[in-house]
Amino acid sequence: MIPYKTIEELISRHSSLEKDLSAGTIDKKLFAEKSKEYSDVNEIIENAKNYISFDNDKKELEKILNDNSSDEELRNMAVSELNDLQMQHEINEKKLKLFLLPKDEADKKNAIIEIRAGTGGLEASLFASDLFKMYEKVSHKKNWMLELISISRSDAGGLKEVIASIKGNNIYSTLKYESGVHRVQRVPDTETQGRVHTSAATVAVLPEAEEVDLKINDSDLRIDVFRAGGPGGQSVNTTDSAVRITHIPTGLSVSQQDEKSQHKNKAKGMKILRARLYELERSRIDQERSKDRKTKIGTGDRSERIRTYNFPQGRVTDHRINLTLHRLEEFLEGEAFDEMIESLTLQAQEESLSNLK
Repeated sequence: MIPYKTIEELISRHSSLEKDLSAGTIDKKLFAEKSKEYSDVNEIIENAKNYISFDNDKKELEKILNDNSSDEELRNMAVSELNDLQMQHEINEKKLKLFLLPKDEADKKNAIIEIRAGTGGLEASLFASDLFKMYEKVSHKKNWMLELISISRSDAGGLKEVIASIKGNNIYSTLKYESGVHRVQRVPDTETQGRVHTSAATVAVLPEAEEVDLKINDSDLRIDVFRAGGPGGQSVNTTDSAVRITHIPTGLSVSQQDEKSQHKNKAKGMKILRARLYELERSRIDQERSKDRKTKIGTGDRSERIRTYNFPQGRVTDHRINLTLHRLEEFLEGEAFDEMIESLTLQAQEESLSNLK
Protein backbone atom coordinates (compact mmCIF):
# COMPACT_ATOMS: atom_id res chain seq x y z
CA MET A 1 0.00 0.00 0.00
CA ILE A 2 1.20 3.50 -0.87
CA PRO A 3 1.07 5.97 2.06
CA TYR A 4 -1.79 8.43 1.55
CA LYS A 5 0.54 11.27 2.49
CA THR A 6 2.68 10.49 -0.57
CA ILE A 7 -0.36 10.62 -2.86
CA GLU A 8 -1.67 13.80 -1.24
CA GLU A 9 1.72 15.45 -1.81
CA LEU A 10 1.51 14.42 -5.47
CA ILE A 11 -1.96 15.98 -5.84
CA SER A 12 -0.77 19.12 -4.03
CA ARG A 13 2.25 19.35 -6.36
CA HIS A 14 -0.07 19.12 -9.37
CA SER A 15 -2.16 22.04 -8.09
CA SER A 16 0.95 24.09 -7.32
CA LEU A 17 2.36 23.55 -10.82
CA GLU A 18 -0.99 24.46 -12.36
CA LYS A 19 -1.02 27.78 -10.49
CA ASP A 20 2.60 28.61 -11.37
CA LEU A 21 2.07 27.91 -15.07
CA SER A 22 -1.17 29.91 -15.28
CA ALA A 23 0.38 32.90 -13.47
CA GLY A 24 2.77 33.57 -16.37
CA THR A 25 5.37 35.24 -14.14
CA ILE A 26 8.22 32.71 -14.42
CA ASP A 27 11.11 32.81 -16.89
CA LYS A 28 11.21 30.64 -20.02
CA LYS A 29 13.67 28.06 -18.71
CA LEU A 30 11.75 27.47 -15.46
CA PHE A 31 8.47 27.49 -17.39
CA ALA A 32 9.76 24.71 -19.67
CA GLU A 33 10.93 22.64 -16.67
CA LYS A 34 7.64 23.04 -14.81
CA SER A 35 5.63 22.34 -17.98
CA LYS A 36 7.44 19.04 -18.39
CA GLU A 37 6.87 18.11 -14.73
CA TYR A 38 3.20 19.13 -14.98
CA SER A 39 2.76 17.01 -18.10
CA ASP A 40 4.24 13.98 -16.31
CA VAL A 41 2.13 14.43 -13.16
CA ASN A 42 -1.01 15.20 -15.17
CA GLU A 43 -0.92 11.72 -16.72
CA ILE A 44 -1.31 10.14 -13.29
CA ILE A 45 -3.44 12.72 -11.42
CA GLU A 46 -6.82 10.99 -11.93
CA ASN A 47 -5.34 7.72 -10.68
CA ALA A 48 -4.06 9.59 -7.61
CA LYS A 49 -7.43 11.20 -6.85
CA ASN A 50 -9.28 7.90 -7.29
CA TYR A 51 -6.74 6.16 -5.05
CA ILE A 52 -7.42 8.68 -2.27
CA SER A 53 -11.22 8.39 -2.62
CA PHE A 54 -11.19 4.57 -2.66
CA ASP A 55 -11.87 4.03 1.06
CA ASN A 56 -14.87 6.38 1.11
CA ASP A 57 -16.31 4.93 -2.10
CA LYS A 58 -15.84 1.42 -0.73
CA LYS A 59 -17.58 2.31 2.56
CA GLU A 60 -20.58 3.75 0.70
CA LEU A 61 -21.02 0.57 -1.30
CA GLU A 62 -20.53 -1.65 1.76
CA LYS A 63 -23.17 0.40 3.59
CA ILE A 64 -25.68 -0.58 0.87
CA LEU A 65 -24.67 -4.24 1.15
CA ASN A 66 -25.00 -4.23 4.94
CA ASP A 67 -28.35 -2.48 4.87
CA ASN A 68 -31.06 -5.15 5.19
CA SER A 69 -33.62 -2.75 3.75
CA SER A 70 -31.77 -2.52 0.40
CA ASP A 71 -33.60 -4.36 -2.38
CA GLU A 72 -31.90 -7.19 -4.27
CA GLU A 73 -31.33 -5.22 -7.48
CA LEU A 74 -29.57 -2.42 -5.60
CA ARG A 75 -27.45 -4.94 -3.68
CA ASN A 76 -26.44 -6.68 -6.94
CA MET A 77 -25.43 -3.34 -8.44
CA ALA A 78 -23.39 -2.57 -5.31
CA VAL A 79 -21.60 -5.95 -5.54
CA SER A 80 -20.76 -5.31 -9.21
CA GLU A 81 -19.56 -1.75 -8.52
CA LEU A 82 -17.49 -2.92 -5.55
CA ASN A 83 -15.72 -5.50 -7.73
CA ASP A 84 -15.04 -2.87 -10.41
CA LEU A 85 -13.85 -0.43 -7.75
CA GLN A 86 -11.42 -2.99 -6.30
CA MET A 87 -10.03 -3.85 -9.74
CA GLN A 88 -9.60 -0.17 -10.62
CA HIS A 89 -7.93 0.47 -7.25
CA GLU A 90 -5.33 -2.22 -8.00
CA ILE A 91 -4.70 -0.66 -11.43
CA ASN A 92 -4.37 2.81 -9.86
CA GLU A 93 -1.96 1.48 -7.24
CA LYS A 94 0.25 -0.19 -9.85
CA LYS A 95 0.35 2.92 -12.06
CA LEU A 96 1.18 5.13 -9.09
CA LYS A 97 3.93 2.77 -7.91
CA LEU A 98 5.47 2.83 -11.39
CA PHE A 99 5.28 6.62 -11.44
CA LEU A 100 6.87 6.86 -7.99
CA LEU A 101 9.72 4.47 -8.81
CA PRO A 102 13.13 6.20 -8.72
CA LYS A 103 13.78 7.57 -12.20
CA ASP A 104 16.93 6.63 -14.10
CA GLU A 105 18.46 10.01 -14.87
CA ALA A 106 19.99 8.55 -18.03
CA ASP A 107 16.70 7.38 -19.59
CA LYS A 108 16.10 10.63 -21.46
CA LYS A 109 19.65 10.86 -22.76
CA ASN A 110 20.93 10.12 -26.23
CA ALA A 111 22.93 6.92 -26.58
CA ILE A 112 26.16 5.57 -27.98
CA ILE A 113 25.86 2.06 -29.40
CA GLU A 114 28.89 -0.19 -29.89
CA ILE A 115 28.61 -3.44 -31.86
CA ARG A 116 31.50 -5.91 -32.10
CA ALA A 117 31.78 -9.21 -33.92
CA GLY A 118 32.33 -12.05 -31.47
CA THR A 119 32.95 -15.77 -31.93
CA GLY A 120 32.30 -17.13 -35.39
CA GLY A 121 34.83 -15.47 -37.68
CA LEU A 122 33.47 -14.02 -40.92
CA GLU A 123 29.90 -15.08 -40.11
CA ALA A 124 30.09 -13.14 -36.82
CA SER A 125 31.14 -9.98 -38.66
CA LEU A 126 28.25 -10.40 -41.13
CA PHE A 127 25.86 -10.75 -38.19
CA ALA A 128 27.32 -7.61 -36.57
CA SER A 129 26.54 -5.83 -39.84
CA ASP A 130 22.96 -7.19 -39.77
CA LEU A 131 22.48 -5.90 -36.22
CA PHE A 132 23.76 -2.46 -37.14
CA LYS A 133 21.41 -2.32 -40.14
CA MET A 134 18.54 -3.28 -37.81
CA TYR A 135 19.31 -0.39 -35.44
CA GLU A 136 19.61 1.93 -38.46
CA LYS A 137 16.11 0.90 -39.58
CA VAL A 138 14.69 1.30 -36.07
CA SER A 139 16.25 4.78 -35.90
CA HIS A 140 14.78 5.73 -39.27
CA LYS A 141 11.27 4.55 -38.27
CA LYS A 142 11.42 6.53 -35.02
CA ASN A 143 12.90 9.63 -36.65
CA TRP A 144 16.05 9.33 -34.57
CA MET A 145 19.33 10.68 -35.89
CA LEU A 146 22.08 8.06 -36.15
CA GLU A 147 25.61 9.38 -36.62
CA LEU A 148 28.53 7.08 -37.35
CA ILE A 149 31.51 7.61 -35.03
CA SER A 150 33.84 4.84 -36.16
CA ILE A 151 33.66 1.69 -38.26
CA SER A 152 35.98 -1.23 -38.95
CA ARG A 153 34.95 -3.44 -41.87
CA SER A 154 35.76 -7.07 -42.59
CA ASP A 155 35.62 -9.03 -45.83
CA ALA A 156 32.35 -9.69 -47.66
CA GLY A 157 30.60 -6.63 -46.23
CA GLY A 158 30.86 -7.58 -42.56
CA LEU A 159 31.77 -5.37 -39.61
CA LYS A 160 34.45 -6.07 -37.03
CA GLU A 161 33.30 -3.10 -34.97
CA VAL A 162 31.00 -0.12 -35.34
CA ILE A 163 30.30 2.74 -32.95
CA ALA A 164 27.51 5.26 -33.51
CA SER A 165 25.63 7.92 -31.58
CA ILE A 166 21.83 8.02 -31.71
CA LYS A 167 19.94 11.21 -30.91
CA GLY A 168 16.21 11.70 -30.29
CA ASN A 169 13.60 11.32 -27.56
CA ASN A 170 14.24 8.86 -24.71
CA ILE A 171 16.85 6.95 -26.72
CA TYR A 172 18.65 5.31 -23.82
CA SER A 173 15.43 4.13 -22.12
CA THR A 174 14.45 2.39 -25.38
CA LEU A 175 17.78 0.81 -26.24
CA LYS A 176 19.39 0.09 -22.85
CA TYR A 177 18.13 -3.51 -22.77
CA GLU A 178 20.03 -4.28 -25.99
CA SER A 179 23.37 -4.56 -24.17
CA GLY A 180 24.71 -8.10 -24.12
CA VAL A 181 25.61 -11.01 -26.39
CA HIS A 182 23.38 -11.52 -29.43
CA ARG A 183 23.65 -15.01 -30.93
CA VAL A 184 22.77 -16.04 -34.49
CA GLN A 185 22.06 -19.54 -35.80
CA ARG A 186 21.96 -19.90 -39.58
CA VAL A 187 23.52 -21.64 -42.58
CA PRO A 188 26.34 -19.44 -43.95
CA ASP A 189 26.52 -18.83 -47.70
CA THR A 190 29.89 -20.61 -47.72
CA GLU A 191 28.47 -23.75 -46.07
CA THR A 192 28.15 -26.53 -48.68
CA GLN A 193 26.72 -29.20 -46.38
CA GLY A 194 23.79 -27.10 -45.17
CA ARG A 195 24.94 -27.17 -41.56
CA VAL A 196 23.71 -24.52 -39.14
CA HIS A 197 26.52 -22.43 -37.63
CA THR A 198 26.34 -20.44 -34.40
CA SER A 199 28.02 -17.04 -34.19
CA ALA A 200 27.75 -14.06 -31.89
CA ALA A 201 28.14 -10.30 -31.63
CA THR A 202 28.22 -8.08 -28.56
CA VAL A 203 26.21 -4.90 -28.22
CA ALA A 204 26.90 -2.17 -25.68
CA VAL A 205 24.50 0.75 -25.26
CA LEU A 206 25.81 3.67 -23.22
CA PRO A 207 24.02 6.89 -22.24
CA GLU A 208 25.76 9.79 -23.96
CA ALA A 209 27.27 11.89 -21.19
CA GLU A 210 27.50 15.66 -21.31
CA GLU A 211 30.35 17.62 -19.74
CA VAL A 212 28.01 18.61 -16.89
CA ASP A 213 27.41 14.90 -16.11
CA LEU A 214 31.05 14.05 -15.64
CA LYS A 215 34.11 16.09 -14.77
CA ILE A 216 37.25 14.81 -16.50
CA ASN A 217 40.50 16.47 -15.48
CA ASP A 218 42.96 17.13 -18.29
CA SER A 219 45.71 15.88 -15.99
CA ASP A 220 44.01 12.45 -15.93
CA LEU A 221 44.33 12.08 -19.69
CA ARG A 222 47.19 10.87 -21.85
CA ILE A 223 46.74 11.74 -25.52
CA ASP A 224 48.88 10.03 -28.15
CA VAL A 225 48.75 10.90 -31.85
CA PHE A 226 49.81 8.57 -34.64
CA ARG A 227 49.41 8.06 -38.35
CA ALA A 228 46.17 6.38 -39.35
CA GLY A 229 46.52 3.08 -41.18
CA GLY A 230 44.10 1.23 -43.42
CA PRO A 231 43.54 -2.48 -44.02
CA GLY A 232 46.67 -4.41 -44.86
CA GLY A 233 48.94 -1.57 -43.80
CA GLN A 234 47.56 0.74 -46.49
CA SER A 235 48.09 4.38 -45.60
CA VAL A 236 44.89 6.29 -44.94
CA ASN A 237 46.50 9.58 -44.07
CA THR A 238 49.93 11.11 -44.41
CA THR A 239 49.66 13.16 -41.21
CA ASP A 240 49.48 12.16 -37.57
CA SER A 241 45.70 12.60 -37.37
CA ALA A 242 44.78 9.44 -35.44
CA VAL A 243 44.28 9.88 -31.69
CA ARG A 244 44.47 7.55 -28.72
CA ILE A 245 43.07 8.92 -25.45
CA THR A 246 43.83 7.08 -22.21
CA HIS A 247 42.11 7.86 -18.92
CA ILE A 248 44.98 7.16 -16.53
CA PRO A 249 43.01 6.51 -13.28
CA THR A 250 40.83 3.79 -14.86
CA GLY A 251 43.06 2.63 -17.71
CA LEU A 252 40.19 3.08 -20.20
CA SER A 253 41.50 3.84 -23.67
CA VAL A 254 39.83 5.00 -26.88
CA SER A 255 41.39 5.18 -30.35
CA GLN A 256 39.86 7.20 -33.16
CA GLN A 257 41.14 7.54 -36.72
CA ASP A 258 38.11 7.81 -39.01
CA GLU A 259 38.47 11.56 -39.59
CA LYS A 260 41.31 13.28 -41.44
CA SER A 261 41.37 15.98 -38.77
CA GLN A 262 43.16 15.30 -35.49
CA HIS A 263 40.78 17.73 -33.78
CA LYS A 264 37.68 15.84 -35.01
CA ASN A 265 39.17 12.49 -34.01
CA LYS A 266 39.89 13.83 -30.54
CA ALA A 267 36.32 15.17 -30.19
CA LYS A 268 34.83 11.83 -31.24
CA GLY A 269 37.22 9.94 -28.96
CA MET A 270 36.27 12.14 -25.98
CA LYS A 271 32.56 11.51 -26.66
CA ILE A 272 33.11 7.75 -26.44
CA LEU A 273 35.43 7.99 -23.43
CA ARG A 274 33.02 10.26 -21.54
CA ALA A 275 30.15 7.82 -22.18
CA ARG A 276 32.22 4.83 -20.98
CA LEU A 277 33.37 6.62 -17.82
CA TYR A 278 29.82 7.78 -17.09
CA GLU A 279 28.51 4.22 -17.48
CA LEU A 280 31.33 2.91 -15.27
CA GLU A 281 30.32 5.30 -12.49
CA ARG A 282 26.61 4.49 -12.96
CA SER A 283 27.36 0.77 -12.73
CA ARG A 284 29.34 1.26 -9.50
CA ILE A 285 26.47 3.22 -7.89
CA ASP A 286 23.86 0.76 -9.17
CA GLN A 287 25.75 -2.21 -7.73
CA GLU A 288 25.83 -0.55 -4.32
CA ARG A 289 22.11 0.14 -4.46
CA SER A 290 21.04 -3.28 -5.68
CA LYS A 291 23.17 -5.74 -3.71
CA ASP A 292 20.01 -7.29 -2.26
CA ARG A 293 17.96 -7.12 -5.42
CA LYS A 294 17.49 -9.88 -7.95
CA THR A 295 16.98 -8.84 -11.54
CA LYS A 296 17.24 -10.57 -14.89
CA ILE A 297 16.90 -7.45 -17.00
CA GLY A 298 19.03 -4.38 -17.39
CA THR A 299 22.15 -5.66 -15.70
CA GLY A 300 24.16 -4.34 -18.65
CA ASP A 301 26.46 -7.34 -18.46
CA ARG A 302 27.99 -7.54 -21.92
CA SER A 303 28.95 -11.19 -21.42
CA GLU A 304 25.32 -12.15 -20.80
CA ARG A 305 23.66 -14.01 -23.69
CA ILE A 306 20.45 -12.10 -24.10
CA ARG A 307 18.98 -13.04 -27.47
CA THR A 308 19.12 -15.70 -30.19
CA TYR A 309 18.26 -15.11 -33.83
CA ASN A 310 17.43 -18.49 -35.36
CA PHE A 311 17.09 -18.24 -39.15
CA PRO A 312 16.08 -21.85 -39.97
CA GLN A 313 13.13 -21.53 -37.57
CA GLY A 314 12.44 -17.87 -38.40
CA ARG A 315 12.40 -16.87 -34.74
CA VAL A 316 14.04 -14.45 -32.35
CA THR A 317 14.11 -15.37 -28.65
CA ASP A 318 14.95 -13.10 -25.73
CA HIS A 319 16.28 -15.37 -22.98
CA ARG A 320 15.75 -12.90 -20.14
CA ILE A 321 11.96 -12.94 -20.45
CA ASN A 322 11.56 -16.20 -22.43
CA LEU A 323 9.79 -14.34 -25.23
CA THR A 324 9.91 -15.82 -28.73
CA LEU A 325 8.67 -13.96 -31.80
CA HIS A 326 8.28 -16.07 -34.94
CA ARG A 327 8.82 -12.98 -37.09
CA LEU A 328 12.58 -12.84 -37.46
CA GLU A 329 12.64 -11.02 -40.80
CA GLU A 330 10.18 -8.41 -39.51
CA PHE A 331 12.29 -7.97 -36.38
CA LEU A 332 15.46 -7.35 -38.38
CA GLU A 333 13.53 -4.80 -40.46
CA GLY A 334 12.63 -2.97 -37.25
CA GLU A 335 8.94 -3.86 -37.58
CA ALA A 336 8.55 -6.06 -34.47
CA PHE A 337 11.26 -4.33 -32.44
CA ASP A 338 8.85 -2.31 -30.28
CA GLU A 339 6.98 -5.43 -29.18
CA MET A 340 10.20 -6.89 -27.77
CA ILE A 341 11.24 -3.63 -26.09
CA GLU A 342 7.80 -3.10 -24.52
CA SER A 343 7.87 -6.63 -23.06
CA LEU A 344 11.37 -6.09 -21.66
CA THR A 345 10.39 -2.71 -20.18
CA LEU A 346 7.27 -4.17 -18.58
CA GLN A 347 9.24 -7.04 -17.03
CA ALA A 348 11.89 -4.62 -15.73
CA GLN A 349 9.16 -2.49 -14.14
CA GLU A 350 7.63 -5.57 -12.51
CA GLU A 351 11.02 -6.48 -11.05
CA SER A 352 11.51 -2.93 -9.78
CA LEU A 353 8.10 -3.03 -8.09
CA SER A 354 8.87 -6.37 -6.44
CA ASN A 355 12.13 -4.91 -5.12
CA LEU A 356 10.38 -1.99 -3.43
CA LYS A 357 10.78 -2.26 0.32
